Amino acid sequence: MRDFHQPGRSAVFAENGMCATSHPLAAKTAINLLEQGGNAVDAAIGAAVLLGICEPQMTGLGGDMFAMIKRGDNEIIGLNASGRGPAGLSAEALRDAGHETMPLRHAAAVTIPGAVDGFCRLHGDHGQMSLADVLAPAIHYAENGVPVAPRVAADWMESEGNLAGRARETFLLAGAVPKPGQIFAAPGQADVLRKIAKDGRAGFYEGEVAADMVASLRALGGSHTEADFAETACDYVTPISTTYKGVELIELPPNGQGATALLLANMLAEFDIGNMDPWGAERAHIEAEATKLAYDARNRFIADPGSCTGTDHMMSAKTATALAALIDPDRAMANPSRVSEAVHKETIYITVVDRDRLAVSLIYSIFHSFGSGLASDRFGILFHNRGAGFTLTRGHPNEAGPRKRPMHTIIPGMIRQADGSLMPFGVMGGAYQATGHARFLTNVVDFGLSPQAAIDAPRCFADVDGLSIERGYTVQVQDALRAKGHTLTIPALPIGGAQAIRIDARTGLLEGGSDPRKDGCALGY
Repeated sequence: MRDFHQPGRSAVFAENGMCATSHPLAAKTAINLLEQGGNAVDAAIGAAVLLGICEPQMTGLGGDMFAMIKRGDNEIIGLNASGRGPAGLSAEALRDAGHETMPLRHAAAVTIPGAVDGFCRLHGDHGQMSLADVLAPAIHYAENGVPVAPRVAADWMESEGNLAGRARETFLLAGAVPKPGQIFAAPGQADVLRKIAKDGRAGFYEGEVAADMVASLRALGGSHTEADFAETACDYVTPISTTYKGVELIELPPNGQGATALLLANMLAEFDIGNMDPWGAERAHIEAEATKLAYDARNRFIADPGSCTGTDHMMSAKTATALAALIDPDRAMANPSRVSEAVHKETIYITVVDRDRLAVSLIYSIFHSFGSGLASDRFGILFHNRGAGFTLTRGHPNEAGPRKRPMHTIIPGMIRQADGSLMPFGVMGGAYQATGHARFLTNVVDFGLSPQAAIDAPRCFADVDGLSIERGYTVQVQDALRAKGHTLTIPALPIGGAQAIRIDARTGLLEGGSDPRKDGCALGY
């Protein structure tokens, strides 16, 4: 139980349904949709699309999406709604133009957005309400606007320089970053959502919306065609998993980095984490060293499913044991990771569970803050830059190429506990997400923390610039980590965010947690 003398959040309990996400308006919208007769899929889609208006720096219609769904028969299915590179994407041409890595703010980094196709597929296969009813709240708020939340305003201010051209007109208010409480609206996106509500995926990937996106991208130097958009199709995939001390961690296969989270969990299982100080230097050091090794494997192997041959190697217990043996408990290693083509932190995560215990774990992103910083001329659709996840290294499995999916950092997760309780969860924070999944897992398993307490706990992350560490760690712990050879950086903003809902197998109750690092909350009814 938390200390009620201290600031903090209580767990949220409910019987009928629950949503946990990063903006309160989206959480309330999800609950409204459940109360109107929708199921968890309807609620998750409606609220996720709205998050593109509430948190436009994080996500939007021009992005990608992954999801896991637990159905009534306890089967868990996955959906990969990440887009592919256009048919004209050429690593050779980019190298010839002088690029050594994928250009972040260029049309070449814009892969075809996959999220809308994924939303329409999920709704058609699993939803209960009409698509028009599901999208009605997002249409309303896109047209009339939403008050800008404090964390959103901070992100907006930090990333204003990423916006260019039409995107500046769309996402600035009279040329300025909106302040908390100011109203932001996106009427062009309301028009697009009306077309999707009426015509489904064709309202986005065909006709005048697709023509606007293609013409805009080509004017910006892209090779995109209307055929690239029309051919976009998501895929159902079989989740992958590992068992950590009797608890199952469930992830999606590549091109997402779920296998990285599994490798990390398997490596951490080689150590007695539960007997370490949960917020001490020893645990932080072991996690940091395991992260370096796991991310090195990620950068070598994770790629488009058609090119990725290293998943079995990453999931192998022998691989985890061999890598864990390389960790010196007293000394930080030089970071073995090949520098990733791009590191990002802009993502939204939402989880919804309904009365029938249909559960959705969904993550939706435009990659960097405000994505590519480029928007379509007519409708103002902000394009992600997920193609920045490709490499230009010749012969690499993740080398940029036509109709390939790039390595993705966004991953939805689920945990199945030994008593049968299920917990859909997600951790935002770009590259941090795999470490965040392992961190959340060990907080729950090794230290018995509730979803909310596991989310609240301080974080650190061994990234390419050293050990990023939140102020939640004491000065003494920071000094001990420096003594082990870590270079510490306290980030301007905290590391990521997280949401989770636990479906208690014994009581049937729902228990939700939502990250105080974001503006959102868990709500139930």
